[in-house]
Amino acid sequence: MQGYIVHLNRVKDEDLIVHILTDNKIKSTYRFYGARHSVIYLGYKIDFEPHYNLKSSLPQLRNVLHLAHPWNSNRERMMLWQQFIGLFYSHLKELEGFEGFYTNLLDWCALRWEKQNPKRIAIEAYLSLLRHEGRLHDPSRCFLCDGIIEQNVALARGFLPAHPNCLHVKGLDQALLENLFLEQSTLHVNDLEIEYLWKILLEGL
Repeated sequence: MQGYIVHLNRVKDEDLIVHILTDNKIKSTYRFYGARHSVIYLGYKIDFEPHYNLKSSLPQLRNVLHLAHPWNSNRERMMLWQQFIGLFYSHLKELEGFEGFYTNLLDWCALRWEKQNPKRIAIEAYLSLLRHEGRLHDPSRCFLCDGIIEQNVALARGFLPAHPNCLHVKGLDQALLENLFLEQSTLHVNDLEIEYLWKILLEGL
């Protein structure tokens, strides 16, 4: 079985509860501390075996193999990856099951994470996620007052569009956002605008 580690809970001594995003669910496993265990970190893609026994409600995490990407040793890129992938745990943890969209999306990101701007990749992936879930809203209508937006658009968590005055924050050019939402490409978005979008993304999926 394969998946991405999206959350770690430290329990007694050095034991861990490891939450792994697989193709159809977030699987929670128990990892006993021991010198012979593989090193694991938030964001790693792993191959593993869940071992079940009658004494515990959680399967033990066994035979872990890190399916490494070249950029895993790059501290800056890994930190951005951990910020991004950690959002998937809170977003999906209550769901009983889902299709393979989310692991496929992370695979798509991971293949590009080394050579492209990680924040741009994450924003494009998030737009794809919002569209997949039916949550990508028209940037010409304010979600707070339901009025038409004619110039700049402020964005709330979930990239919800609003008048800057309604949300009390500055906005982005409406034409830029319309193109971004339609094409799901950050090619024509400058670095300052990327930082604006990244900060909103970090508020939660």
